[in-house]
Amino acid sequence: MTTTDPTTARTLDDETISAYRRDGVVRIRNIISAGEAARFRDAAAAASGIAEDNATGSPIFNQYVNIWRRDDVLRELTLDPRLAAAATALAGIPLRIWHDQLLIKPPHNGAATEFHQDAPYWPHSGSRHSLSIWVALVDVPVERGCMTFIPGSQDHQDLRSQDLSDSDDLFRASPDLRWEERRTIPLRAGDCTFHNAYLAHSATPNLTDDPRIAHVAIYIDAETTYTGAGHVVTDGLGLEAGQRLDHELFPRV
Repeated sequence: MTTTDPTTARTLDDETISAYRRDGVVRIRNIISAGEAARFRDAAAAASGIAEDNATGSPIFNQYVNIWRRDDVLRELTLDPRLAAAATALAGIPLRIWHDQLLIKPPHNGAATEFHQDAPYWPHSGSRHSLSIWVALVDVPVERGCMTFIPGSQDHQDLRSQDLSDSDDLFRASPDLRWEERRTIPLRAGDCTFHNAYLAHSATPNLTDDPRIAHVAIYIDAETTYTGAGHVVTDGLGLEAGQRLDHELFPRV
């Protein structure tokens, strides 16, 4: 399902919300303006030069986690109430930020992001719903690394985590998904997709001369609790298993 111009929750109609809940993904055009996208693109390019790359050495992408804690401009985007309102309308429950991240595929990176789900990586328990907004800060046609989704695969909520570098790993974990419909969604700068944290998705390599720059904010059920497992976002915070994620790093939206 694609909507053409909604920028607040008030314009997310019932058809859009129903399509998201059925398919696990929806595209929204112009969630931010092209001018805003250019401003955030420039901030992302600058931040990527000084922030720690959590995917150092990976040919798939550069990943900069919790960039909102390091850059005041990108903080505006992560905490933008338009994004939060749309996420809340789609999820239908109160939410909080889990983390944000810049995902940058360098020019001619030569590596796809293979099919995977997000949620199996996270140390969460009791989450009724979680979802990500993936905002294109540059035009992202297929050849620059846009995403492909398997609609309905969010129903597979008992899978192990999958290897983003292995093209067959998801399908070894769930062979039936190999034969399901795949939906590829190119984006213009300022467009976004929302996808369910259990929705299987991938991204093509960047075959172009310019970097693919995407900003991702991840929203989780405000009542989610911590399992105690290790994760780069929670390590060192002193959280106890079973504790709700009431911490400044995970603000309610």
